[in-house]
Amino acid sequence: MHQVDLRTTPGGTSKRMGSPADSRSAVFPAKTVDKGDTSSANLGVRFLDSCSRRVQAKCNPFQNLRVACEPMRILVAEDDAPLAELLHQRLQEEQFAVRVVSDGREAEKMASDQYDLVILDLNLPGTGGLDVLREIRAKNPDLPVLIVTGADLVEERIRGLDAGADDCIAKPFEFTELAARIRAILRRGNRPARAILQMGDLELDRINRTVHRGNRNIELSPKEFSLLEFLMRHEGQPVTRAAIVEQVWKLNGNNMTNIVDVYINYLRRKMDSGYDHSLIRTIRGVGYQIVGNGRPAPRARITTGT
Repeated sequence: MHQVDLRTTPGGTSKRMGSPADSRSAVFPAKTVDKGDTSSANLGVRFLDSCSRRVQAKCNPFQNLRVACEPMRILVAEDDAPLAELLHQRLQEEQFAVRVVSDGREAEKMASDQYDLVILDLNLPGTGGLDVLREIRAKNPDLPVLIVTGADLVEERIRGLDAGADDCIAKPFEFTELAARIRAILRRGNRPARAILQMGDLELDRINRTVHRGNRNIELSPKEFSLLEFLMRHEGQPVTRAAIVEQVWKLNGNNMTNIVDVYINYLRRKMDSGYDHSLIRTIRGVGYQIVGNGRPAPRARITTGT
């Protein structure tokens, strides 16, 4: 197989690399700090986000597939281990949940409706990539598939597209192009309800990670976006602070639930500016509830966790 490695330079651009040694030493940009971290709770915010990253590194991102704030899910079928590792890391940085398999038989077995997209290398060991693609199409005709081929294998790309692939990309490639192709496929997918959450005049786009209220664009940090997504998935339903910490920060228990109040205030300032009512209501003794256009909500069960 053609070997492709992607390194992010200090200036933020990517370049192709050729050796496994280079891929192991690839440098990735540091995660940005949430824009709202200017209050007296800064230390707690940084500590909680640091803990969250450590816990996420140990967790299987697919262990709670029914959690309401789950990210879009991608299955990567790639037997080039350095490339697969880099794709896994970079896609996670783009806020996708990623599972990697290394042979055709495993890809055939894993591809299902639990994924939003499959990245399939056509040159896999075991069952060939084209056979895997045909099997996926037979079982899941609506599952988006992006195929990866060799640089000079035009006929292979044509066969893959004719077999049902939604798009293709040739090695070597820039990760930014791959990410753009993924976004384009998901935008034109057959399941728009999974990509767009809408509540009154508030709209959240899970693919492009944008938020609008009316005609106004709302800039949110990654953690603010995840918190809003979780609340919108439970529209009209009270959610506890502990549930928010568990599902948004991926931490267990009731520790540091006060940080939820800090981030709720961030959201209120950004979303409610210019409006005479708040979308997020405080439920005393419980937590929070988001209601479209501030309408009173009917009595609903309380979300305390998964």
